[in-house]
Amino acid sequence: MPESAAISIASDAFGRIQELVEQVTDGLTDQAARYRPDPQANSVAWLVWHASRVQDDHIADAAGTEQVWPRWRDKFGLPFDDLETGYGQSAEEVGKVAVSANLLRGYHREVHEATLRYVQGLTSEELERVVDDSWDPPVTVAVRLVSVLSDCLQHLGQAGYVRGLAERR
Repeated sequence: MPESAAISIASDAFGRIQELVEQVTDGLTDQAARYRPDPQANSVAWLVWHASRVQDDHIADAAGTEQVWPRWRDKFGLPFDDLETGYGQSAEEVGKVAVSANLLRGYHREVHEATLRYVQGLTSEELERVVDDSWDPPVTVAVRLVSVLSDCLQHLGQAGYVRGLAERR
């Protein structure tokens, strides 16, 4: 695949993630952001935060750059480790992500901008570079990008569903 095609596809895909974040947070009330269908379920706020954190963490790692999160961590005021992404968090921890739609949207916009800066420089060699050799087969940049996109799409789809439940209850 020509590098320009890979860049175009990745840019479009991550642009769709950004659009989903904008859609799910547009007009989202604090009450709907914190709504959980049951005590073990994820809230819209947690789902958007987690998707953004995973994208931030994984893209920064692949790019060899700093995450965006340190500039936002204090604004969120979450009682987690400094670079927490939400992976494997308990239901109690999920409930502690009670932040505004504007905060979620702002953080993700900056993550999206960092992602696009990285994606614009993709080369065939970069896509084939191994970023995690603890898996068999080892994870390349291309596989990592697909993984991030898949994770974000799933979580943002869940966020849209939970928002719908919150608004109809």
